[in-house]
Order: sequence, then C-alpha cells, then structure tokens
Amino acid sequence: MTASGAPASHSSAEHGQRHERDDLPSVRSRTAALGLAAAVAVMAAGILVPALTGWNVHVKSFPPLHAHWMPRVGPGTVPALALATAAVIFAPWASRLPWGRLLLLTFGYGLAWMLALATVDGLVGIGHILDTGYEYLNTARSVTDPIAVLHEYVSRIPLHSPDHWPVHIAGHPPGALFFFVALVHLGLGSGLGAGFSVIAVAGTTAVAVLITLRRLGAETAARRAAPIVALGPAAVWMAVSADAVFAATAAWGLCCLAFAARSDRRVGAIAWALGAGLLLGYCVMMSYGLPVLGILALAVLLAARSWRPLPWAAGSALVVVLAFAAGGFLWWDAYPVLVRRYYDGVQKNRPYSYWVWGNLAALACSAGPLAGSALAAAGARTRDALHRLTSQTRTVALLGLAAAACVLVADLSGMSKAEVERIWLPFEPWMLVGAALLSPRWRSWGLVIQLVTALLVQHLLFTGW
Repeated sequence: MTASGAPASHSSAEHGQRHERDDLPSVRSRTAALGLAAAVAVMAAGILVPALTGWNVHVKSFPPLHAHWMPRVGPGTVPALALATAAVIFAPWASRLPWGRLLLLTFGYGLAWMLALATVDGLVGIGHILDTGYEYLNTARSVTDPIAVLHEYVSRIPLHSPDHWPVHIAGHPPGALFFFVALVHLGLGSGLGAGFSVIAVAGTTAVAVLITLRRLGAETAARRAAPIVALGPAAVWMAVSADAVFAATAAWGLCCLAFAARSDRRVGAIAWALGAGLLLGYCVMMSYGLPVLGILALAVLLAARSWRPLPWAAGSALVVVLAFAAGGFLWWDAYPVLVRRYYDGVQKNRPYSYWVWGNLAALACSAGPLAGSALAAAGARTRDALHRLTSQTRTVALLGLAAAACVLVADLSGMSKAEVERIWLPFEPWMLVGAALLSPRWRSWGLVIQLVTALLVQHLLFTGW
C-alpha cells in the first residue's frame, strides 16, 4: 500500500503509463488526420483521373495498381475476416505481452494473414504467380551452372537479344534468380513450394523491424507499431512476390546494423557489422533499386549515434558485389543495359507526368492509407529527429523519414513507373513505424483502416503479382 492507502501496483502502473507518454508523446490528431487525408486523396486521384479522362497510363485495367477488377470471394475469405476481427479486438492486449511472445505472435499472425488473403483464390493464390513465365522460378529450374549464368547475364538482358531473359530476371541482378535456384535445389521448386517459402521469409520482416526498434532503445514504439507493421494491405503482395524476400533481407540487414551500432564489445560490433554488410550487399544484387537502402542504413546509425560499424558494413557489402563481379556479373555494366531494356519495353509508354504521383497512389494502396498518418507524424517530429528529445521519438522519426526519402529518390529517378506496390515493399514497414507516434485511438482506428483496405484490395482486384 502507498502512504495514501492506494494499492502500490496501481500507482506503479500509472507511473509506467505516464513515463511511456513522456518518452514517446503522440502527435496531434490534426496531424494524423491531414496525413490520412493526403493518402486517401492521392489514392482517389490515382484511380479516378485515368478512369474519368480516358488517359492510358499503360498498366492493367485498374491503375495505379497492376491489377484487374475482379470481385470475388473464396476459401480464404472467412479466415481473413476472422483474423481481421480478432486483430482489432486483441491488438491492445497483445502489445503488453512479454517481448518474446510478442515477436512470435507477430510472426505467426502475419503468416496467417498472408495465407488467408492469398487463399481467397484457393491454393492457386499461393503458387500461381511465382510459376508464371515472367517470374524467376521457371528459369531457376533450368540453371545447372551458376557461373555460366553470371557470365551470360548481361548479354541476355536486352529485349532484342537472342534468348533474352524473362522480364523479372532481366529487370533484376542475378541474386534474385539465385534465391529461387536455391529453393529448387532444396526441393521447393514447385509453385506452391516456392510460394510457401516466400511467405515464410516475408513473415520475418515485421519481426526484424520490431527487433531493430528495440535495439535502438524504442521498445515502446515497437510494441505500439507492431500490429500496423505486421498486418495491412502489403500482405496481398508479400505473399506472392520476390520483392517480399528483398524486404526481409533488407530488414534483417538493418537489424544487424542496429546490433553493431549498439554493441559494447568491439568483436561483437564488427561481427554484426559484417553480417549487416553481407545482407545489404546481397540486396544490391537482388534489385537495382535497393542501393537507396543506404539512406535507411545511415538513419539506423544516426539513431544509434554511432558510426563505428560503417566501414565494416560498407566493406562487407562491397565484398558481395565484387564476388559477383569475379563470377562474371558486373553490376555497373549491367545497369545501363537494363535501362535500355526498361525503355524498350512498356515503360517508354508509361507517362512520367502520371506515374511521378501515381506511384505514390500505388504505394498508399500497398502500405495502406495509414502510412500517410505515420509519415505525417514522423515529419512533425523532424526537429526531434535532428536534435535531442527521447531516443524513441528520435528513432521512429528518423526511420520513417529515411524510408520516405528512399521512395522519393526512386520515384523522381523515373526508374520506377507502376508496379511499385510490390517494388517498394522493402521501404513500407519502415514508413509505418511512425504509427507509434499516433494516439491509441488513432492506432486502433488506423488498424481497422489498414485491414479493411487489404480485404477490399484482395476481394475486388486480381493483382497479378
């Protein structure tokens, strides 16, 4: 009992809640509302402008998404609705679980959410996309000599070259293809086997983001953001896209970097930094657009206030790139050839004047409208990110703004026109950590918005990815 006679546990709970509010203050509702309104507005414009004007932006029948209008229900509909309902009811309770249990729940629930959405189309929804001719899997089954593949890789990128690569292989460095080659050799080379493998890997992305936040001193932020990061419309694409593997690899690379920056022991810090560099370096060899992850990597180091891991991580990342070069694939030779292939295909017809903002509409559909509120919250804490205040606020703002900067660079470059709902999956969870800066009421209703968006996208559209 306290001196006043009130139970001590009650007093402690109040003190903990007060400390949490002081340590991670919520932004004003007006800020969150403006961010949400901006996201919804750009989504609506991305859909309505081509529809009302007849503007052919050269994507499938439902721009800004690479999708067809196809309303339907299926085997996964009831499980998806049940999971969404349970998430809304129990998310506040789940955030108070012991840390290990929270991570397990985040992983398991994320897997269930992806599987439920994908199986709205039955098991075909898991295995069909990865088994199509423009994806990696068919080619991966025929690879018997990886070194030979590296030597001929660049020569087979041009659209008019003999035996040119399918579109996704031509559009990515060989690291992406080699992931599926590994699955084939592990006996997971069927469409269904590869699909389940991608989902399993994708499910770890949210876990890596939460661990990174905690390592950077932002456990409260991680707990608050967990449902928003793990559940949302991105799951529609993560379940069937190799870009989800890129997202997971990037997330674990940044997680290792956070451990390196916060390690007290020199040997441990070096080991973590080397691991971070290997993972982030491999990201560069999976997608030409992922060197911009360097912005997020710098944000992690800035949040940790430590630059010690930088030379070790950069050096090991370079080792990955040079290892591929030694095998016969030179990234710097391949990229200009890719640009020519890019503009020999449909991209030359896709108007930059639409896609420079239409991309943002597709991003809002994939990350979910609450991404607007999350980024607005991070933006409202810009001064906090650059100066003092709490480590939690600083970390959340830095990571959210860095992810937005990655997207901005990719968008303005013109090398991302359409299909970014999957291409930008590696950046989306880091944008959403800004949800930790929203009030409990905003997070609760925001989760509803995210889940409803996912259900509508999956049940009304056939995304093709």
